Amino acid sequence: MSTSLIVAPKRPVAFVQALSGLRRRHPVLAFLTRRVAAGVLTLFAASIVIFLATEFLPGNPASVVLGKNATPAALYALRLKLGLDHSLFYQYTHWLVAAMHGDLGNSATQIAAGATSAPISKILGSPLLNSAVLAVITTVLMIPISLVFGVWAGIRAGRRADNAISVISLALASLPEFVVGAILLLVFFDALNLLPPVALVAPGASPLGDPKALILPVLTLLMITSGWAIRQIRAGVIEVGYHSYVTMARLNGLPERRVVWRYIVRNALATSVQVVAQNIQYLLGGIIVVESIFAYPGIGSLLVNAVGVRDFREVQAIAIIIAAFYVLVNIVADLAVTFLVPKLRTAA
Repeated sequence: MSTSLIVAPKRPVAFVQALSGLRRRHPVLAFLTRRVAAGVLTLFAASIVIFLATEFLPGNPASVVLGKNATPAALYALRLKLGLDHSLFYQYTHWLVAAMHGDLGNSATQIAAGATSAPISKILGSPLLNSAVLAVITTVLMIPISLVFGVWAGIRAGRRADNAISVISLALASLPEFVVGAILLLVFFDALNLLPPVALVAPGASPLGDPKALILPVLTLLMITSGWAIRQIRAGVIEVGYHSYVTMARLNGLPERRVVWRYIVRNALATSVQVVAQNIQYLLGGIIVVESIFAYPGIGSLLVNAVGVRDFREVQAIAIIIAAFYVLVNIVADLAVTFLVPKLRTAA
């Protein structure tokens, strides 16, 4: 009895020591493992919230899809096809396991229209691609614009250039998407008649086939995201400029350009990465509004239509994709920060 009491604790102690050794040898890998595990748990919690939120929306999905004049037999048949005759726990576990295997379910709208099978994964393909094009173009333009103007304003804090950039970026960050979109429509369509008011894309066609149709949606998203990012990057540059190592570099007689780029900008990049990541995440929310304004056939328009017709499986699929995107961007941003700041590699 006494022997077991002495020997038993050695195994967990050895296991913990082995994990600690791996963490010391591969800190970034250990950090990535923890972040991925946390991301999986976050997605699991988000899936529960998404499923329950859509299930408890007012109205019966079958009756909303089929209309008020639907017969009881038709309602019952649709409920069977959608799996609504089972308990909530069964529906959730079945949906979650199927989603993990790439099956997001069937569209209630198309099933009600007579289709024998309407996989949501196929329905989402083209809208996801269209939204990805919009988001990628906006991100590629937003990153250099935000960095250039944010750093420029930060290293010239209190001067005319900083004041002008701060006022403009604050005005842009304060306006919601529909206001910016409406202003751009008034200017470029009503007044100047230079750009089309809608961004229509033919089914199966690439949105890059008509670049003019992308200008107003991209410009709307770019103005909103850049305004907020410029202010955050400016604040980060100013904060780094007050650190003691920057003061010591100047006292040692280093050229101002070298102080700015080697000590201020380099250390402010860690904050900038997080700011850019938050703006990329914000793009998904902004895209939903902007796509509705300009009738752009992306995932945002599809989500609005799915909510309108109570197609809860489409809503669940789009919501979980957005949640997965948020988690992925956070993980990538955290990894980028650990590589930019050497001290964080050992602390990871």
